[in-house]
Amino acid sequence: MSSASNICYVVGAMSLTPDLRPYPVPGDYVIAADLGFDSLMAYGVSPDLAVGDFDSLGHRPNHPNVIQLPAEKDDTDMVFALRKGLEQGYRRFILLGGVGGRLEHTLGNLQLLDWLTLHGAQGFLAGERTVATCIRDGKTIVFPPSMSGYLSVLCNSGSAEGVDLIGLKYPLDKYTLTGGFPLGVSNQFLGISATVSVQKGSLFLIWEDKGDFYSKLPKLWAK
Repeated sequence: MSSASNICYVVGAMSLTPDLRPYPVPGDYVIAADLGFDSLMAYGVSPDLAVGDFDSLGHRPNHPNVIQLPAEKDDTDMVFALRKGLEQGYRRFILLGGVGGRLEHTLGNLQLLDWLTLHGAQGFLAGERTVATCIRDGKTIVFPPSMSGYLSVLCNSGSAEGVDLIGLKYPLDKYTLTGGFPLGVSNQFLGISATVSVQKGSLFLIWEDKGDFYSKLPKLWAK
């Protein structure tokens, strides 16, 4: 069983930039989803588990812990990998290689961030120059003053009530955002601590990554 501070990394089909190479510490868990196996091995990171139908990889990986899935299934390889991480007790997830390929896969991976919140977990979907996470129902994220650039705060679906944006260029106070209008797109950090919270409903938070995602990560887990 993992500790509350350990991370489950799930690495998908897109290649990793050097800035996104994971550096797992003892107690972390690394899952390769299909072609993510090659991405990890290229950076010298051996996964704890490889899962997938391996249609993208083209072969069953040579690894002691492999779960081969059928090509026709309800769960994507990423979903199955997240289920395994949850089963192992992890509640902190970093999803790599899930942004910038096929649009429907990117959208599906964003939905998985919300799905994780429904299981008492939080995930970060990190791609080249972009990071996204999701919070819901009374959760708060406090961004450090070192953040810069744009932050978009978008209602996932329906309505998100009691939204507070503090320390950003465009603040909100107990506002209701809806999934039908992107009011929260392209807000900006101001070089001070910034807070995003929601009382009821679900929010996507999407911001620019300037290659320093991991250095800021410890402060970004929701409370």
